[in-house]
Amino acid sequence: MAIQIFLRLAVMAACLACLPVSAATPGDAEAIPHLDSRGKEGFREFLAAGKHRSFVIAPGGAWAWKGGEPTVDAAVEGAVQACQNGTEQPCVPYVINDKVVFDARRWATLWGPYQSRATAAKAYTGKERGSRFFDLAIKSPAGKPMKLSDLRGKVVVLHFWGTWCPPCRREMPELQKLHQELGASSGVQLVLLQMREDSATAHEWAQQQHLILPLHDSGVKEIGTESLTLANGKTIPDRRMAVAFPTTYVLDKHGIVVFSHVGPIEGWSQYLPFLRDVVAKSGK
Repeated sequence: MAIQIFLRLAVMAACLACLPVSAATPGDAEAIPHLDSRGKEGFREFLAAGKHRSFVIAPGGAWAWKGGEPTVDAAVEGAVQACQNGTEQPCVPYVINDKVVFDARRWATLWGPYQSRATAAKAYTGKERGSRFFDLAIKSPAGKPMKLSDLRGKVVVLHFWGTWCPPCRREMPELQKLHQELGASSGVQLVLLQMREDSATAHEWAQQQHLILPLHDSGVKEIGTESLTLANGKTIPDRRMAVAFPTTYVLDKHGIVVFSHVGPIEGWSQYLPFLRDVVAKSGK
């Protein structure tokens, strides 16, 4: 029932006025946020499909389309359902038939609504959207022992990476750019944890690459170690948190997962409005 209500709201939001709220043209794949090369190819296929058709997207890069449907509603509902199968993030229409219906102002709010303090206190521990992330025992960039929960009150970008991982290495300059754009008083804390190698290896590589980033220490001391330590002293397999590397989570001010992504993120700057929305609205 909840999914059906969500789909109906998506259709209503896109179709009541059916007026484009983005300056993009329907054929401009480069204007679609968070869309990778595969998604752009899918969009070109969508443009060649018959009416009624809809192309939908979600924060993080999920997308889907339906074409040749009997009604606009059927096209939107089918595309949203297909998109939701691959993401926990809400999928919204970008184009319906030949009109861009994407609402850029609403886009940056899609990680919400955020949980209240009372609701967050009852959240289960996990990695899924809406859960409270595992309380890891880590060290600060200065080497001070700490817990992930010590960062409550800040929005946390939690990033699992390793110098042995080519996609991780390629993404690090993007993360440095994000760090610089956020600034020290942004209310967002980057927590970059090295996996399956020691902290010295990560710091040495970052120094060689002239990267200035807040590298926290995951606590891993030996190459190949595949678990991390929790604040309660127990251990947790790293694959329980990251099925592949890199993996990124965004936690709100209560430590609740609002976004996750497996693999490198293209264009971290596109996520600045989302991060600022979490800073402004979460933690109530």
